[in-house]
Order: sequence, then structure tokens, then C-alpha cells
Amino acid sequence: MAYEHKDEVVEYLKRNLIKGYPIDSLKIALAKQGYPKLCIEQAVRKVNEELAKQIPIVKEKPKIKYQIMDENNRPIKIKKNIWERFLGI
Repeated sequence: MAYEHKDEVVEYLKRNLIKGYPIDSLKIALAKQGYPKLCIEQAVRKVNEELAKQIPIVKEKPKIKYQIMDENNRPIKIKKNIWERFLGI
């Protein structure tokens, strides 16, 4: 079932997602404005598909580094064990 205002809803969602509004609050706002729940869900699906096409493909796995902080919010240096030093990990 297609809704006549779905394109309006899609544009509204795109515009406000780019501004940083959470999707749940946008869905609530649209429901309060009288848009049917099914229309909103269809628009959300379409926006997700369109925005997913714009995301660049990650070619290499990002390296995540963790730091442990002390009570004064300074990083604590953790000494590597012998195998990590030996193998250069």
C-alpha cells in the first residue's frame, strides 16, 4: 500500500537525521502530526536504504585502542607481557 505523503515524510526524515535528531523522536513527531504508522515505517525503510548507499565501504578493519585511566583521568601505561614483547604484538 502506497501513501501519497510518503515522499514528504522521506524528505522530512532525511533532513532531520542529517541535523542529528534521533529516528525515534522523528517517528513520534510524525505520528503526532497524523501520519499513519505504516507510512512512517515505509519511509524509514526507504531512508535507511538511501542513506546506506551513500556510506563508503571500509577497506580495512579499524584498529581500536583502549586506555585505562587513573582517578585523575591520566592514562595508565600497561606493561606488555614477555610474549607480547617477544612477538612484537
